[in-house]
Amino acid sequence: MRKLLMTMILTAGLIGAGGAGAGESGPCHFHGKKVASEETVSNCAAERKELLIMDGKIDPSWEPVEQDKIEMIDGKKGKEWLVTFVNPAVADKTKEKLYMFFTAPGNFIAANFSGK
Repeated sequence: MRKLLMTMILTAGLIGAGGAGAGESGPCHFHGKKVASEETVSNCAAERKELLIMDGKIDPSWEPVEQDKIEMIDGKKGKEWLVTFVNPAVADKTKEKLYMFFTAPGNFIAANFSGK
């Protein structure tokens, strides 16, 4: 009986641990140094924007906003993707532009309204 109980506890722990890390190995989590395509980064930026809205970090008015620009820039640790969204509907004009930074392979770094 004790072995059965221990097996069930370990199995439940493994199943729970697998789900907890699922967000990190999703379609926008990359390994290696291969530079991602613009299309890949654009898709990941749209996905990340939705997560920021769901988490309450940006206003829901950002939902229909399409990407304005994508470019490769020189970041602190080498080349990075910079994706920009512009939302003229926001009340605070200092938060009219949303900047998202991704590594060259396409991993999310940060998002802000300053572009820095």
